[in-house]
Amino acid sequence: MRSGETLRRDTLRFLLDAIHKEGVARVGAAVDRLSAEGKDETARKQWLVQNKPDELDDAAMQEVLTKQAKMRRDSIDAFTKGGRTDLADKEKRELAFISAYLPEQLDETKIREIARRVITETGAQGPQDTRLVMPKVMAETKGRADGKVVSGVVATLLKERAS
Repeated sequence: MRSGETLRRDTLRFLLDAIHKEGVARVGAAVDRLSAEGKDETARKQWLVQNKPDELDDAAMQEVLTKQAKMRRDSIDAFTKGGRTDLADKEKRELAFISAYLPEQLDETKIREIARRVITETGAQGPQDTRLVMPKVMAETKGRADGKVVSGVVATLLKERAS
């Protein structure tokens, strides 16, 4: 097996494991909630069969993939700072594989457009209004833009507005 195929296989296994763990976590949360509501074991099992909380919809799958991509980006930064370019390169290849399953990322120009519109809509005047702007911009760019990039764009635009 070629090294690229091994990397793809291993990355896919990690993704499937992350998806499975998310499903297990959802079942656990549902069981805890049902137990707190006073449901007996039969009622809990019946609810689990009917509602299938372990089956993730597209939005939940995208959320898992986005988390995995973010983990890879953070690892790339850490490995690069630590001088481990070999590990950073491996993480970059894994990130490229994961990114193929995510929606296309917005470029900085589009993020600026969205942020400007939200700043205008909210009437934000400066950096002190970041709490008003960020949640709305993040909601519009969810899954299509890195939070660090969005935060940087919003901070820059709010500083410009305060000047």
